[in-house]
Amino acid sequence: MFIVALTGGIGSGKSMASREFSLLGVPVVDTDTIAHQLTAVNSPVLNKIVAAFGADFLNENGSLNRAKLRTHVFKDDTQRIKLESIMHPAIYITALSELEENQTRLNPPYQLVVVPLLFGSKRFQSLANISLLIDCDEALQIARAMSRSQLTEEEVKAFMAAQTSRTNRLLLADEVIENNGTIKELQEKIRQIHKKFINTCIVSK
Repeated sequence: MFIVALTGGIGSGKSMASREFSLLGVPVVDTDTIAHQLTAVNSPVLNKIVAAFGADFLNENGSLNRAKLRTHVFKDDTQRIKLESIMHPAIYITALSELEENQTRLNPPYQLVVVPLLFGSKRFQSLANISLLIDCDEALQIARAMSRSQLTEEEVKAFMAAQTSRTNRLLLADEVIENNGTIKELQEKIRQIHKKFINTCIVSK
């Protein structure tokens, strides 16, 4: 099983990049999607979150108030670590299960797992054969994130401060795609690196 771990800061273009890989036939496992699934109403993980943080972080319909919890944990590292201790192991177990299922069912040359906080996760770093960073200028990150998620500049900067710095991401990544340009430019870069990954997988076999 050959795994490429895709990462990048908020607003860098990870979601767009993962969609392009999917269109090329690459199985994609997205840890953000898994996190949303794990915190569905009445799920075991959501019950653990309520036990740890209180029912104040639920909406009237019993769903998780993600915005409220996000604001709460980004103000306090202790609270953030407490949430991560609940979420991260469950996300990893689910992601690994999906990867193994894809491998059995599809037997692809490689799979993509999207991990925004890759360089803070020893689990996913040890799982990945190659890390791929989607990178862009920080000013563009902020503008994209504000436009996409209706966040304030201060909220986006808080996200960025909680993530591995751009400098460290660039140092740690095996491969980097610069995403300061157009969608077409990103698509072409992904097509080129997809060919490279296919060739790498052929050689590794």
